[in-house]
Amino acid sequence: MTNPHPSAATDGAPARPVQQATVQSAVPQPLEGTAAAEIAATVTRLRGAFAAGRTKPIGWRRAQLRQLQRMLVDERPALEKALLADLGKSPVEAHTTEIGFVANEIEHTLRHLSSWLRPRRVPVPLSLAPARARTVREPLGTVLIISPWNYPVNLSLAPLVGALAAGNAAVLKPSELAPATAAVLAELLPRHLDPEAVAVVEGGVPESTALLEQHFDHIFYTGNAQVARVVMAAAVKHLTPLTLELGGKSPAVVEPGVDLAATARRLAWGKFTNAGQTCVAPDYVLAIGDTADTLQRELAAAVTEMFGEDPAASGDYGRIVNERHFDRLTALLDSGTVVTGGGHSREDFYIAPTVLGDVSADSAVMAEEVFGPILPVVRVPDLDAAIAFVNERDKPLALYAFTGSEHTKRRLLTETSSGGVGFGLPVAHLAVPGLPFGGVGESGMGAYHSVASIDTFSHTKSVLDKPLRPDTMRLAYAPVTGFKEKMLRRFL
Repeated sequence: MTNPHPSAATDGAPARPVQQATVQSAVPQPLEGTAAAEIAATVTRLRGAFAAGRTKPIGWRRAQLRQLQRMLVDERPALEKALLADLGKSPVEAHTTEIGFVANEIEHTLRHLSSWLRPRRVPVPLSLAPARARTVREPLGTVLIISPWNYPVNLSLAPLVGALAAGNAAVLKPSELAPATAAVLAELLPRHLDPEAVAVVEGGVPESTALLEQHFDHIFYTGNAQVARVVMAAAVKHLTPLTLELGGKSPAVVEPGVDLAATARRLAWGKFTNAGQTCVAPDYVLAIGDTADTLQRELAAAVTEMFGEDPAASGDYGRIVNERHFDRLTALLDSGTVVTGGGHSREDFYIAPTVLGDVSADSAVMAEEVFGPILPVVRVPDLDAAIAFVNERDKPLALYAFTGSEHTKRRLLTETSSGGVGFGLPVAHLAVPGLPFGGVGESGMGAYHSVASIDTFSHTKSVLDKPLRPDTMRLAYAPVTGFKEKMLRRFL
């Protein structure tokens, strides 16, 4: 979710109003009365627009993308203000991890859209000649995008870019846990995009439940695995295909012999951006051999270098989204020895960038995805132990490794499974336009970004075009004579 260049410092700590926790339940909560009827009417309106062919012309798709691009420029102050209120993000971080990221995605999509949508010719076997075959992409229809709170602009609009580029109508349901950003998106998107084909539905679990009762042609959900199971169960009713962008415990393997100071800086950057609330952030470190002690010292130095002696006063350091997540994270702080950090303030949802040493595999911080600014360091004796440690757990969204050995890289690629891999730099594979992003197993299914978004939000239709004359199919028609059988067996 971020740009590979660390943000420049700004003066003063981010200030934002205290947001009360909103519990996201995995249990569906029905929405009754007028609100439910309005949601149903919204979906019906969008389905009608798609059925009328409104969204299919490439000119309409390009126009929507340009309008969205213009919105990011013209409405930047409003988006930055909302991100500061929800997550304490500085304007620079808001640009590199949210607004600028989506703008780059749009630019890349506009540049390549024509080639992505072009029909692809496919060879025809001699037995069917003369004929022509091709594949043609067609939009799926009306899609639902349910976005999370941690990157509420990026993870709302990046999937929307793909949905619009593929020619779909779309309903966006932003997270209620980032209420300021949700409100801004609900205000801005209908003003800048075609309101007959794009809608925003605000609200919590009841609104999400009402949306999931509707018939969509694709559901794109980003969030946790518990809610993903509810979304998947709802999709069964209409046999709706879906994309699940989830998370997991993404490990970072550190081998002896690497530059531990540089490794620590990159780990600290990848982990503590957005106060650790990043689905692909390094969740824990597997320190091989005798690297742990030196690495921990370098991590402490890197935190000070990036955020100062008091990260609470740094304009580059964010805040935890709400009380519930704050309480969950602070309960993990006694899972090991505090190397650096550990300080926290419930009043403004601040938890210092924290590195934990002497962490055991069965400690509380290793039992769940951290999703916050706490980095456990686990000691393992060798690469075999590191690979075994990873494979004993659910498949992560990403795996990172700091090593100078090509042999180690090959082993990690072939002997572990993860959504993505980063050697020498965490998180930044998301910033490579041509790389698809997605998980595997418990970390998700499906992928997006670049042409992968077109794949996700399109159906690839197979087309065979064979003329009636000459009728070369006579050989296949009954009755099957001895000569026909001989020829069929030879050519088919």
